[in-house]
Amino acid sequence: MAGIFKIVMKIKLDYPDDFHDYFSYRLVLILTCDRLLRQDKEMREYSMLAILVGLAIGIGLPMQTSINSRLRNSVGSPFGASLISFAVGTLFLAIMTLIDVHTLGFSTTLFTSQPVWIWLGGLLGVVYLTGNILLFPKLGSVQTVIMPVLGQILAGLLIDNFGWFDSPQSTLTMTRFLGAILVLAGVIITVAAQGWLEQRHNRITETAEKDTATDTDQSGLGIWRALGVVAGMLSAMQTAVNGHLGRVLGSTVHAAFVSFLVGTLGLIVIVLVLRPQFKLIRPTKTPNPWWTWIGGMIGALYVLGNVYLVPVVGTGLAVVIVLVGLMAGSLMIDQFGWFASKKNPISGVQLMGLLVMIVGVALIRVF
Repeated sequence: MAGIFKIVMKIKLDYPDDFHDYFSYRLVLILTCDRLLRQDKEMREYSMLAILVGLAIGIGLPMQTSINSRLRNSVGSPFGASLISFAVGTLFLAIMTLIDVHTLGFSTTLFTSQPVWIWLGGLLGVVYLTGNILLFPKLGSVQTVIMPVLGQILAGLLIDNFGWFDSPQSTLTMTRFLGAILVLAGVIITVAAQGWLEQRHNRITETAEKDTATDTDQSGLGIWRALGVVAGMLSAMQTAVNGHLGRVLGSTVHAAFVSFLVGTLGLIVIVLVLRPQFKLIRPTKTPNPWWTWIGGMIGALYVLGNVYLVPVVGTGLAVVIVLVGLMAGSLMIDQFGWFASKKNPISGVQLMGLLVMIVGVALIRVF
């Protein structure tokens, strides 16, 4: 109503003669209200589309992980698989960029007029990907998911609260904080609770070696957990950086291409330094399926979706929505055994965890 009053008063000051007539005044007021209501409806629809996009790219992320795991078995190197995935994604985004803006280049003045960090999104993605590869054998599958998620939620809310990386600023309220806690709780329930319940019903006697684990080992695990949280924070930073890059370039597709190109160049340097052995094999003694090579395309769509999301809903909510989609996609892959994954039927506890996450997103979104 305050917005309507300001607009009407501006019209009255600009065109005072038009307001001598009472009916003209009412007509302008009605038309102004109608326009504002339509704008509000369009923004709600735009926001709903953003939520659907976030859920879709989140669901695609575990699919990419499954595909790249199969690719890793085929080429014999995690870094080789990552390089192939990034290269395919870069080629895919290059084609889309040429269709969208008809060029892959951009003004060189951006190097002097924009902060250096706008070009680091791709490198942050590589660090996050490499971090997960290193974390998995140290922490196991459960903590490898939970620790980065904690970092993503924490960094996302901080970026929103302070407006870092030129992100839309959204003050952190107690309700939004509670929503973030619920999302994290939902992740823990979905990923870990089922295993904990099984262990509770099937107690396994621990070996003497486990009982005599040294304090040094526990300290080492603490360091790896901290690195997992940092990796998750870098992932949220990548989302914010790429979102700003999209606004600077005026094209979400172009920004996603630049991000993937930087990531690909970074991986080329890593491969040249580490010199991993490349080999193309058939792990199952059958031809490698066609979908082995499309992980990069799914990753490209993930980055593209994030570039679109940040200006619309902010970094914090973008991270949270994608996380809900990620967990939903993981459960579907387990349920149906997609992409040669082992079937692991969904339990009621996991569905409850997903519901808790949805409630958390609703709290963050509404308040």
